Amino acid sequence: MLRILLVCALVGAGSALSCRWMERKYQEYRDSSLAQLNAMANNTISINSTEDYEDAVTFPNELYNQASKAVAEERLRFVVQLLEEIFALFDGEDQTFVSWQEMAVDDFLNVITQQADGLRSCISSQSHKKKNKKLNLYFKRLTTHVEQMGHSTEAWEWIRKEVKLHLLRSDMLVPRKTN
Repeated sequence: MLRILLVCALVGAGSALSCRWMERKYQEYRDSSLAQLNAMANNTISINSTEDYEDAVTFPNELYNQASKAVAEERLRFVVQLLEEIFALFDGEDQTFVSWQEMAVDDFLNVITQQADGLRSCISSQSHKKKNKKLNLYFKRLTTHVEQMGHSTEAWEWIRKEVKLHLLRSDMLVPRKTN
């Protein structure tokens, strides 16, 4: 009986690395989310100086450092929360002044929701851990900053670029199957 439990524990510990969704769909959804975000780019706006934005809301970079040192499931949990926070940011805010089409935002949100669901399926249901509070607070500050900027086109374009950087950085946290 002990051997069976040990084998189950070892299989569960490696589940994030052997998850079928990761092998078959992760790259497709990652590429799609980045493509959708790029399609939302406002070509008529170029932000010459992002200092006003960067100084107002800085990402706690130690979160990526901590996540990169964590086990595979913890890294996936971090990426899932990041995707959920991005969804909440775009879904709950006024984008009236932005020239991207509502359908483009809906498509992007659909893709990152599917990506989060797929990654979540690779996380053991036994390991429920609280959400990362610092990550949540960062996205709340982003929301507040967009509101303070009057939901302007410039603010949303900056948000879009920040989100793209987070998607690229979080991609490095996703475990890859090694042969």
